[in-house]
Amino acid sequence: MANLYSIGYGNRPWQSFLNLLKAKNCEFLIDVRSSPYSKFNQSFSRESLLKLCKEAGIRYVFMGDTLGGKPSSEEYFDSSGKIDYIKLSETREFQFGVSRLITANNKKLVSFIMCSELRPQDCHRTKLIGAELKEHGVEIIHIDENDKDVSQEEVIARLTGGQDNIFEADPVISRSRGSYLKAAK
Repeated sequence: MANLYSIGYGNRPWQSFLNLLKAKNCEFLIDVRSSPYSKFNQSFSRESLLKLCKEAGIRYVFMGDTLGGKPSSEEYFDSSGKIDYIKLSETREFQFGVSRLITANNKKLVSFIMCSELRPQDCHRTKLIGAELKEHGVEIIHIDENDKDVSQEEVIARLTGGQDNIFEADPVISRSRGSYLKAAK
């Protein structure tokens, strides 16, 4: 059984979302949204999550300041306005956030990183955080839009259409060589 999961709330009602967390014995819900608020579902705004998680016996932790996928500084965007995830992943703040996830994983704390995107292939949980964790040998399981467990490799296959990178030994998964991170939206 994995210790580290990723999930997006999308259009899920709080109770359905909570049932998914409880099914895996979630201890920590780690919010990796740069801005921890929801216009469409107030249950997923930071203050609401603090209260709801406490009631459910889950610790809510905000880490969007270190692991968020929408930087405020222009230096992390390329000339076409796309986020350069490689550059973002090399920051001290991001590496600190990843080290905290690795520590939680090593302590066998069942933790979910959460963002708004329902489909993991559309989110920085896969493209940025999952890719970096893979570099450190840490397994992450993504809960997809159909409530199914999906490995990092399976989500990358969805993202790339299953296309291997013929120029590298490791198919399209390596953050260090640029792969799919370079010009993420």
